[in-house]
Amino acid sequence: MDRREAVGLLSALPFLGGLPLPPAAAQRGARFVRALRTTPPAPQAYDPKFFTAHEWQTVRLLVDLVIPRDERSGSATDAGVPEFMDFILVEYHDHQQWMRGGLAWLDIESRRRFARAFVDAEPAQRTAILDDIAWPAKAPQALHQGAAFFNRFRDLTASGFFSSEIGVADIRYRGNTFVMDWQGCPPEQLQKLGVRYP
Repeated sequence: MDRREAVGLLSALPFLGGLPLPPAAAQRGARFVRALRTTPPAPQAYDPKFFTAHEWQTVRLLVDLVIPRDERSGSATDAGVPEFMDFILVEYHDHQQWMRGGLAWLDIESRRRFARAFVDAEPAQRTAILDDIAWPAKAPQALHQGAAFFNRFRDLTASGFFSSEIGVADIRYRGNTFVMDWQGCPPEQLQKLGVRYP
C-alpha cells in the first residue's frame, strides 16, 4: 500500500466505520495498521531552511554550550532547539540579521584570537570567548556586539528548550492533567493574595 492509498483509507474510515470492506481492501488496511504499530518512523536528517551548513554546525555546538546534556535531561540539540531556531528565523524575518551577523561575529572573534573558526577552536578557547560576552553589563566595550548577540541567542535557546518535551520534563511541569475533585485555591494562598471566594 502506498502513501496515497493509506491517506485515502484513513480519510474514508469515519464514513465507512460500519460497512464491511472488500477482502482486498481489508487486507491492505490490516497490513497498513500492522506497519504503523510495528515500524517506528526512521529518523530523518533535518535540512535547515535558513542556516548555511557552517552556521548550522555552529548553532548546534553553541546551543549545547548554553544547555548541555546532564544527568537530569538531554541537551538543547536533543530537544530540537536548532530546528526550532531555524523555523523561527524562516517565519520571523526580523530575527535573521542579528542571528547571521552574530554567528559571523563569533567566527571573526575566534579567528582574531585563535586563527580558527569557532567550531574549530579548542573547548577552552570557545569558553574564553563566551566568558567575555556572557554578561552584557560586564563585557568590554569592544565586545559589546558579541555580548548583545549572545544574550539574544541564549534567550532563544532557552525558549526552544523549555517549550520542548525534554524541557517541560526538565522543569517537572505538572499541568495538563485532569483534576477529579477541584477544591479551589488553598485558604492560605487566598489570604496572601487578599481575595476570597464569593
